[in-house]
Amino acid sequence: MLIGVVKEVKAAELRVALTPAGTAELVAAGHRVLVQTGAGAGSGFGDDVYAEAGATLVEEAEKIWADVELLVKVKEPVPPELGFLREGLVLFTYLHLAAAPELTRALVRSGATGVAYETVEDSRGNLPLLAPMSEIAGRLAGQVVAQYLTSPLGGRGILAGGAPGVAPARVLVLGGGVVGVYAARVARGLGCEVTVLERSDDRLRYLDDRFEGSVRCLMSDAHSIREQLSSNDAVVGAVLVPGAAAPKLVTRAMLRTMPSRAVIVDVAIDQGGCTETSKPTTHEAPTYLVDDVLHYCVANMPGAVPVTSTRALTNATLPYLHRLADLGLDRYCEQDPGFARGVNVIDHKVVHPAVAAAYANS
Repeated sequence: MLIGVVKEVKAAELRVALTPAGTAELVAAGHRVLVQTGAGAGSGFGDDVYAEAGATLVEEAEKIWADVELLVKVKEPVPPELGFLREGLVLFTYLHLAAAPELTRALVRSGATGVAYETVEDSRGNLPLLAPMSEIAGRLAGQVVAQYLTSPLGGRGILAGGAPGVAPARVLVLGGGVVGVYAARVARGLGCEVTVLERSDDRLRYLDDRFEGSVRCLMSDAHSIREQLSSNDAVVGAVLVPGAAAPKLVTRAMLRTMPSRAVIVDVAIDQGGCTETSKPTTHEAPTYLVDDVLHYCVANMPGAVPVTSTRALTNATLPYLHRLADLGLDRYCEQDPGFARGVNVIDHKVVHPAVAAAYANS
């Protein structure tokens, strides 16, 4: 199969979808890999390393989009790339279509097949291609909270871990999934007082066992969210409904109960965000104020650490990419129902139920 890797053009996105080691594996299996020149530079991989791995280097992204059967990316196509979508192309990347109606319509019109990392499931119903970036985003969220609580960056002027005789920062994590666990872990490691709100009884028991009482784990509902917001210095939005838009757990009215210059880090922004006042930002301009609450809503948080993120992503995606290239889309979907759930758009139709529901309402 002819596989393409292009340089990411989303703002401040330095990850690349395939490492040279992954390239070498695919080439050894008989596939041909086209890599755009400079695609791996932000992750520490020069063109010469890809050439040594057997890739064919191509200067123009447009040629790769036009020629390949399978295009592998990190982030969803942005507006300048939408014109490259075409019939017969399989696009394998993070798509987050529930929060991207324009991209969804472009995929449907084009006839391209969109396979989303974030809805591929394993045999236990877990999301193996979302997990590594969720782990990194969660870890980063804890660090971001500590940074943006400082006065120079617009926060309340609070040290995460406090000081002798002075209370530490109080951090509220909405959602006890992968992002929430790692955000809570880092924030607790920095000395913060951490509360996690979660709706699942089973997950609450897991969290209670994992943190052994070092983190408060409470049932999530509108009343508990409202109650906690007024007494916390920072909030991490870590909710996830696979394929669907994130629920708006924090309303504008609730926001007004928060302390002045409190911080919201909405990791759920890829799926639209879990705060009514959230809107996507970039690493270049990561924050904005609403009702004197600082919002950090960077839509590609792991892109801040591309050397780590690229390797973690390829570790997860390469086995799937390998089988997709070996078998082709139809046979792979027949053999692996979990991978088939990654298909969001095919034959001019939205086929993932959660994405279809969001698309119908857009």
